[in-house]
Amino acid sequence: MVGEINVDIKVEEINPVKKKLSFDIPWGDVKKELDSQYRDVGKTARIKGFRQGKTPRNVLEMHYKGHVEEQTVSNLMGTSYEKGLKENDILPVAEPVVDQGKIEKDKSFTFSATVEIKPVIEPKDYLDLELEKDEVTVTDADVQARLEELRNVHSTLENLESDRGVIEGDFVYVDFEGKHEDKPVKELTQENYLLEIGSRRFLPGFEEQLTGMKTGESKEIDVKIPDKYYLKEIEGKEISFSVTVKDIKKKVLPELNDDFIKNFEKYESLNDLKQDIRKSLEEERGIDVNTDLNKRIVDVLLEKNEFDIPSAFIERQIFSMMLDTQRRMVMGGADPNSAAEASLNLRDRFKEEAEKIVKFSLLFDSIAGKESITVSEEEIEEKMRALAVRQGQDYESFRKSCEDGNMIEEMKTEMLREKTLDFIKEKAKITLARKDIDEKSEEK
Repeated sequence: MVGEINVDIKVEEINPVKKKLSFDIPWGDVKKELDSQYRDVGKTARIKGFRQGKTPRNVLEMHYKGHVEEQTVSNLMGTSYEKGLKENDILPVAEPVVDQGKIEKDKSFTFSATVEIKPVIEPKDYLDLELEKDEVTVTDADVQARLEELRNVHSTLENLESDRGVIEGDFVYVDFEGKHEDKPVKELTQENYLLEIGSRRFLPGFEEQLTGMKTGESKEIDVKIPDKYYLKEIEGKEISFSVTVKDIKKKVLPELNDDFIKNFEKYESLNDLKQDIRKSLEEERGIDVNTDLNKRIVDVLLEKNEFDIPSAFIERQIFSMMLDTQRRMVMGGADPNSAAEASLNLRDRFKEEAEKIVKFSLLFDSIAGKESITVSEEEIEEKMRALAVRQGQDYESFRKSCEDGNMIEEMKTEMLREKTLDFIKEKAKITLARKDIDEKSEEK
């Protein structure tokens, strides 16, 4: 390893989160390291005609010049780089981008290393925020809409009584093969695919063209792929589908009567069910309202606090989002290779959201630090015990799985940001955005 060397180090601030360190090592120190490397090589070199350890320098240079200079450069750069970071109190957040020269006799060896650092944030304007929060309201129409959802959940699919064609609301089993310029697209080819006509859950324009088709009928239809689609290579392209209707089912909804209530053991009457639906909706709306308020706080604070962030942080967040997308697609039944390709194609679209997530995280961490907001070990343990109960696991097993998955630190970070948000809301001036309330919302 290189001993103490003389190196001239200059630091240039490119921006608040990027610095360029330039190094100049005089020839005398370069020569010392070269000599040291040749001595080490000479001790073990086996060259025909010379005893081990007795090979002349000029012969060693003929055989090992490239290796020795490479090792010399590596050692000089490593030592100088660490010295530069320490003397200038720089903590890089990623590997440096290096621009190096080469060893030339009687000349200094120079190189530069551009590094990104964590931004120094002095948070401001996060106290006494004036915010508006939506009022939680649930109307009779909301309750009725949820009842209709329950009717749909308990609906049945029955055979058609007549030989009619497909209409909106039908469930249709179809085989289809998609082609672009006469080449099959495997991701758009399926057999016995169940499609609810009118759900708009498939490609725009696909379901509408099935209307009127009868069981056993086949036809060709054309569909334009949206401009933003998970398969980047066919975005905005025209796809020709060969479609065959295999079977048509109609959905039959149950009546809202005593027989329907028998589907739920905890209710004795339809009114009991409605009251429970209202309560659930109020809880859901409360969560939604709080989520919207949190998003509003983040947006307001990011507007008030502008700062640069390292590109390395953004890239890590994008990578995390890509992995999460891939995992969810695989869990949904997608082919792992196709899921990986699709998540990769979404990379550029994640950038803006990733940047916002990174900024929010850094800003809230700085607010927590300034206000001495912390999360104790007792709070973490309490959280894990609650999660263990919710997931039906004993505490020790759940804690071990968290430790094995390196989840405890992530949990602590999430809890810290929740506490920081709560602190900001406690200090804020929040007014309710009142809306017209259905006066009939109370059950009679």
